[in-house]
Amino acid sequence: MPRPHPSSPPEITILRALLANETGFVSGGALAKTLAMSRVAVWQHMEKLREQGFKFEAVRARGYRLTARPTRLNPASIEAFLPPRKPSPGFVCLETVDSTNDEAARQLASGRAVPFVVIAGEQTRGRGRFGRVWHSEANGNLYLSFAFRPQLPPGRMQTFTLWMGVNICELVARFTNTTPGLKWPNDILFDERKAGGMLTEARIDADQIRDLVFGLGLNTNSPAGALPHDIARRAVSLAEHTNTLLDLNKFAAAVIGRALDAYEQFVSGKYRETFADLWNQFDFLKGKPVSLLHGTLPVHGTALGIDDEGSLIVRTDKGKTERFRAGEVTLSKKAPS
Repeated sequence: MPRPHPSSPPEITILRALLANETGFVSGGALAKTLAMSRVAVWQHMEKLREQGFKFEAVRARGYRLTARPTRLNPASIEAFLPPRKPSPGFVCLETVDSTNDEAARQLASGRAVPFVVIAGEQTRGRGRFGRVWHSEANGNLYLSFAFRPQLPPGRMQTFTLWMGVNICELVARFTNTTPGLKWPNDILFDERKAGGMLTEARIDADQIRDLVFGLGLNTNSPAGALPHDIARRAVSLAEHTNTLLDLNKFAAAVIGRALDAYEQFVSGKYRETFADLWNQFDFLKGKPVSLLHGTLPVHGTALGIDDEGSLIVRTDKGKTERFRAGEVTLSKKAPS
């Protein structure tokens, strides 16, 4: 039976024990001994879990068995699926919010300890790059933002979103047995349909980043036809692509764990050891004809990958090799020369 983490509430310790032996029984006496409390107190904590939608089977002399879990976002499920870590992240789990990035920024401004994660089932003002609307209905998708105070110079952050993106792609690939692609700089795709997007926002004091918010939206369990027609042609959910509904809470925990690990690797500088290989594995644009809007200047050519600073390398139709730190890039219909 898992040992309780010092910062974990009793309900989370109980859930972790039941999830670790989901097809069998866990002794009530063992739970009481692990938590250093009476069996009556254990039962009281399980009643709190029942109120959240968990169901249990109790058999005399055998103990408890988990028989049903919430299918909607549930903070207890997410925390139980997430292995204990130091520092333990905080969770803000909401049914609806204007924007998870905005809520994370408000929590940071109020002095909340980091790291923490804001998770929502719906956004009323979700947004992407350039302030574009991110369609964020309550249809089984995942909207979340991670908040940090990295105290790093702004120049270190050029590759941050790209690094986080390839980590999310690898997590999605392993969790769903699929092959997503990352379109520079922040879109997760299957074929040419968008399954997710990222938005990194920061507050800078003098020469250091004070607050950092990494936002992620993933079309997870929304069914085909759930999106407006003009969006549906360009978007896809993981469930639609794989024809399988994901366990939303288990998947959310996996995403959160991978994102927190990726952040720590980025801050320490260890990410450099694997960044290039991961990028090459998931680079959606490499070798393809692209059109890039750099400010008001259109550029046409073939994408060649990225450089060490995260700039997109393009061999233009004029034969020049140029690098772009920012811009709006789309696939071109023209065949590469």
